[in-house]
Amino acid sequence: MHQLIVSPFLDGHLAVRPGSPTCVRLPTDHYEELRQRTGSDYCVPDWLVETAAEAWGLDLDGKPADSTLLIREPTKLGFARASWEINLYCNFGCKHCYLGERPLAGLSWDEKVKLIDIFRDSGVLWLQITGGEPTVDPDFEGAYRYAYRQGMMLTVSTNASRLWKPDLLRLFRDCPPYRVVVSMYGATEESFDELTQRKGAWKNFQRGMAAARNAGLPLRVSVVVTEDNAHEVDAMVDLVKDWGLDHHVYTNMQPTFSGTGEPLLVQSTEFLRERPVFQGCNAGVTFFHADPHAMVSICKIGRDDQINLMTEGIGGLRRLGGISDRLMLRTGGCTGCPISGSCRVCRPLAKVYQEAKAPLNTYCQHGDTKEMVHS
Repeated sequence: MHQLIVSPFLDGHLAVRPGSPTCVRLPTDHYEELRQRTGSDYCVPDWLVETAAEAWGLDLDGKPADSTLLIREPTKLGFARASWEINLYCNFGCKHCYLGERPLAGLSWDEKVKLIDIFRDSGVLWLQITGGEPTVDPDFEGAYRYAYRQGMMLTVSTNASRLWKPDLLRLFRDCPPYRVVVSMYGATEESFDELTQRKGAWKNFQRGMAAARNAGLPLRVSVVVTEDNAHEVDAMVDLVKDWGLDHHVYTNMQPTFSGTGEPLLVQSTEFLRERPVFQGCNAGVTFFHADPHAMVSICKIGRDDQINLMTEGIGGLRRLGGISDRLMLRTGGCTGCPISGSCRVCRPLAKVYQEAKAPLNTYCQHGDTKEMVHS
């Protein structure tokens, strides 16, 4: 199995190591040297031996390049990252979930392979596998291994309830993830099980986190704050700090992507934060999102004008830039706004709020902001 991935990335080239956050930029001539000699009887060159020792503590001296390095081919498309909802199904039933309906449905195995090949051929180096709860998908392990072998740096977004399972721990040992992002819903059994609407959720979360920490997985925790657990914010953060893990506190819920407002009903108004001014993003330009049926959109929020990659193939991705321009420029319910230049949400997200008939103060600066708290 490869120890380093060498790949085009945006306007340059990178060397990365699975399981490590360290990236090294490579000159074009170094990338081309490695690429042109792929498959030949060729040892890792001295310049890369030195780089690997300094960046990752790896000893690649005298190692055959063909079995040590995975060289990604150039692509005419400029994508670098993608997210993939492998399945919407989840073993939790969280009150704040933005997905709405969560059926157990998705692509066949052969279609999953086709989709991963499209990720690779479009230039995607960082791939986030999410859900639902991605690990419940019957093809999760196979899809993860296949994407890993194609030279992708993999992030898994999970509720941690299954991370204790031996097959998953073996998978992540054999194919180290770039990051495992875990959502945390409380600091006690009562609040955790209430928000997830699953008895035993807290116990499974604790079991999974203990196993993941013991395995040394690269964990990051998203601390989700709602009215059910707002009284435990400090306790949740303290617990994450005791574990020695990075964390982010997530307070502002959003409507479902289909435009219904149920998740907003469980927000803790005490902890709502004013968003910074939206200054653009790379959605649809260097990043895209795929749902369980390979319907691709510019991101998980802006799901209008989806592209079916199973029928259009990789060529369909060429249309994403134009779709992104249309969605970002669309005014919709904000026509004529005199202060649109200081808006705090992108247009696709504003549309979702508007369809959900959400109160203005949850997304718009024209709303009554007296209950908002500055971050």
